Amino acid sequence: MRAVAVLAGAALLLWPALLNGYPLVFSDTGAFLAQTVQGWPVWDKPLVYGPLLHGFHWRVTLWPPMAAQGVALSWLLWLTQREVVGVRPARHLLFCAGLAAATAAPWFAATLMPDWLAPALVLALWLLGFAWDRLAGWERAALGLLAMLAMAAHLSHLPLAAALALLALWRGWRPALRCALPLAGALALLLTTNLWAHGRPAVSPYGAVFALARLAADGPAARTIAAHCPKAGWHLCRWAGRLPADSDEFLWAGDGPVWAPRTDGAQPGGPISLAPEAATIVAETLRREPLAVLRAALANAWAQLRLVRVGDTLGKENLEASVARQLALGFPAGEQARFAASLQARGMLRDAAQPFLALHLAALLLGAAGVLLALRDPRRRGFAAWVILAVLVNAAATGALSKPHHRYQARIVWLLPFAALLIPGKGPALPRTPSRQAGTRPGPVRATPSPAPALPRGSAWRGARTGRRCRAAGTA
Repeated sequence: MRAVAVLAGAALLLWPALLNGYPLVFSDTGAFLAQTVQGWPVWDKPLVYGPLLHGFHWRVTLWPPMAAQGVALSWLLWLTQREVVGVRPARHLLFCAGLAAATAAPWFAATLMPDWLAPALVLALWLLGFAWDRLAGWERAALGLLAMLAMAAHLSHLPLAAALALLALWRGWRPALRCALPLAGALALLLTTNLWAHGRPAVSPYGAVFALARLAADGPAARTIAAHCPKAGWHLCRWAGRLPADSDEFLWAGDGPVWAPRTDGAQPGGPISLAPEAATIVAETLRREPLAVLRAALANAWAQLRLVRVGDTLGKENLEASVARQLALGFPAGEQARFAASLQARGMLRDAAQPFLALHLAALLLGAAGVLLALRDPRRRGFAAWVILAVLVNAAATGALSKPHHRYQARIVWLLPFAALLIPGKGPALPRTPSRQAGTRPGPVRATPSPAPALPRGSAWRGARTGRRCRAAGTA
């Protein structure tokens, strides 16, 4: 019954794909497909999520990887319910149905992007940190692998994982270590894949370009460039005093600072050639204006925290040049036709989705209120604090390192309503008596006789201790 309930829950969480007639995609989905269809390493994306997609689609159809995402998320929800309030198939289906109807969860579960892994990471680390003794061996291994891949799939997940591992210290070093081990694995995976793909053992070989775009849009890096040019001889000196005020324009405009032809002949040009200079400018900016950088980061985090609506990934923008192209290069004609017939490819999904998004804001506000109230309950504040920290750190990581977008926060805030639904349960969240039977709540613990510790013969203390144990055993 557990497997049936998890599969049924996954079906509920993937309903937007049925509305669309195809798995939901985004322009970046094309880049992840290109990692294996074309063997293109892609300068700004870890070589993790693309191979994961390939492990399920095998250049045949994109439905299996989307189904795998739904099953994994449903399974995580099942485990979390089991550890917090106890779980039954009917209860699990009610939880999944509620999330599917009133939150952003299904819209990200059905989208072939690593965004769904942000909330999955939060739940997986909580289970590893605080439910370890109640997990089966295969559950521990699967959760550890899922957490590691989730961290490596998107760089914003690394600070999220680090913050949660630090919070786990409130329960001791063992929970923190169990959260930190997947983080170490993710860092090793990134170093290895970047060495293979880019020839550089780095977590983010060209990540300085993103940081520079954000700091230039905020102002501090623009002032650094103006102060050091033309003497510094940087490529960006050509834009001194007229750098774009929008980080997306900085990064992606064809005639902008990143992609404009270089006058120094550096090859291959673009962000790869700009990365060393970007790292120098970022370091100098941090040295010159640390407080300005901090103020801008906090402002961006606050802006990101308030952007929580679904919709900016539902359009057809750039899908023809990205996803459709990759399908044409590596997939059967039937799969290309199915994508072309989808509402999203025809530019109709955003309008079709609007009636189903009406409940999201109300559910989010109620969920946030419920989780904040849970902080007053000693039995519930642990899980509530875990979710609240995840939401705040996600906003800080994505807002400070990139331009704030709705999808960055909408992908994770649905954990607030989910946590609020769990909080009214009767059983304490932490700690709980271990149970050998997965999916059931443990019964009462009964005292049983235990042998006395071995002590030197003739010890009066041993006799008194043994007598007390015998009396305790006789009355238990």
